[in-house]
Amino acid sequence: MSAAVPLKDHWKEQRLFFTRIVAAVVVMVALTGVLIYRLVQLQIVDYQTFADLSQGNRLRIEPLPPTRGLVYDRNGKILAENLPAWELVLIPEQISDLDASLDSLVELGLVDVEDRPALLDLVRSHRRFEHVVLGTLSEETAARFAVRRHQHPGIDIREGLVRHYPYGASAAHAIGYVASISTADLELIERSEYAATSHIGKTGVERGFEFELHGNAGYRQQVVNAQGRVLLDPASRSDQVDSTTFGGGLETLWPAPGQNLVTSLDMELQLAAEAALGEFRGAVVAIDPRNGDVLALVSTPAFDPNRFTTGLSQQDFRELNNDPDNPLFNRALAGTYPPGSVVKPFLGLAALFYASIEPNGRSMCPGFFMLPGNSHRYRDWRPQGHGLVDMHDAIVQSCDVYYYNLAVELGIDKIEQFLKSFGFGAQTGIGISGERRGVVPSREWKRRNFSRREDQVWFPGETVITGIGQGFTLVTPIQLAHATAVLANRGVGYRPRLVIATENGTTAERVDLEPVGIEPLDIDDSQWQYIHDAMAGVTGEPRGSGFNTMNDAPYSVAGKTGTAQVFSIAQEEKYDAENVSERLRDHGLFIAFAPIESPTIAVAVVVENGGGGASAAAPVARTLLDVYFMGTEYVTREH
Repeated sequence: MSAAVPLKDHWKEQRLFFTRIVAAVVVMVALTGVLIYRLVQLQIVDYQTFADLSQGNRLRIEPLPPTRGLVYDRNGKILAENLPAWELVLIPEQISDLDASLDSLVELGLVDVEDRPALLDLVRSHRRFEHVVLGTLSEETAARFAVRRHQHPGIDIREGLVRHYPYGASAAHAIGYVASISTADLELIERSEYAATSHIGKTGVERGFEFELHGNAGYRQQVVNAQGRVLLDPASRSDQVDSTTFGGGLETLWPAPGQNLVTSLDMELQLAAEAALGEFRGAVVAIDPRNGDVLALVSTPAFDPNRFTTGLSQQDFRELNNDPDNPLFNRALAGTYPPGSVVKPFLGLAALFYASIEPNGRSMCPGFFMLPGNSHRYRDWRPQGHGLVDMHDAIVQSCDVYYYNLAVELGIDKIEQFLKSFGFGAQTGIGISGERRGVVPSREWKRRNFSRREDQVWFPGETVITGIGQGFTLVTPIQLAHATAVLANRGVGYRPRLVIATENGTTAERVDLEPVGIEPLDIDDSQWQYIHDAMAGVTGEPRGSGFNTMNDAPYSVAGKTGTAQVFSIAQEEKYDAENVSERLRDHGLFIAFAPIESPTIAVAVVVENGGGGASAAAPVARTLLDVYFMGTEYVTREH
């Protein structure tokens, strides 16, 4: 008979049960310990950290944009202001189909189809409950949308401010414009000051004085939930919570408006100069020699800056940028031109200063000049020549042959040194961006700018043509006006300036800015007087190149005409404007100051491809001076 098999081991079961009880107790004790540790960590150790985070979830700083400062001309006329405008805004969380909504705005003409991808990126970069500004609307387009607003849930219009330029394209290159802040701009500004601002100055005074115009941003505290939705706003009446829950109130720091700027511009002169230039491309700069005030700064053609403030479409910008007349280019500051014969008074003064030539000594002008041992003829503008001339005659009649010889006698080193003392070849420091330096050629300049060794040698013939403002010499209209102002003021000069005063945006308290003087030129007064007399002869003597335009002026004026070639003419060829492409025709230049006895205005005019300085540029200066001295309206004159 087999042994009995036990069916149940009670002892083994008890040990298993006890082991499980112990394990369960250990686990429970461990978990309780972890819980206690976390409670201590949260409530005691990290209390302050999480309290701050919690407060951050309740309070948010909302930046407030400052009001941009106004810009005036010297007589109080507004050149840049802020006007109420309609903004097209979108709230992403209220839109079920963003693509369809944007398509409908395109159909209504409120959004340009080329801007659609950029707007998509803009909307997606914001949180879903935030308002996204899509653009600025005119009264007409705002009304067109208003009647269809019910068809576009999540899209609305609201009031805002937009920069406006009452004179449109007039003075656009001087005042500049504002436009949307770019990535490049963000690297140059204090981001906190622009947290609530979408536009920034791009060119002109708007850019050069951005800090003064912008003002200081403010802020207000808002109660928000953990997702950032506003629950309490001190400026709102539809709060979802009681402000007493958060200590009885929220902080608000109102923004400080930007300073108003008073510019040196006189819009009467500005408009007169622009009208006088007409359809020509060119530039006009007028400066007060007594303080450096820029009375007019004209570059034509120009552009309407209001198009940028309301949002320029990509197609419109391409059209502007690809325009062969380049309206966005500031010719007054960045246009570089051969000065032609307007450089002759300065080189004549240099010859007097260095005693390189006897001013009253007469020499023959046969209509051409030749260097010793060289057969090349440097021609005079007058083929038959001017006969016997001295320096006075050479300036009055603009004799090239006299100045070919004068340049050789001076030498390129003295020419460079003297022209630079008048500010040529350097920025004037007018205070707005885009100014170019121009070129005053020298041996060292040529070594730096020519790669081939054989081209680095300075040749005598290059000195010859420098004497009539051709060759490598390049000047800007602002440099010409500045140098003419220094010449008019007998060596006492001031840095050109466009802003003469600031005005507090709140109290209207005005602070006048002091003009900045430059190192005066130590030249004998008799030498200044000789050049002044010669320039007076240009406009007052029957043989003078500017006589026909200026002889009947009721004020005394000293001037100098100039004509600059755009391309070189071979020895056997003759220049014929009628058979030359319009953009290859000569530039016309004219400089002047008045009244001669005590100058209060200096003018430089450049007319691109306009022909001779006497026929193209001098009439523009006459119009400007007439308005300045007599206040007459612009009268159309023959160009």
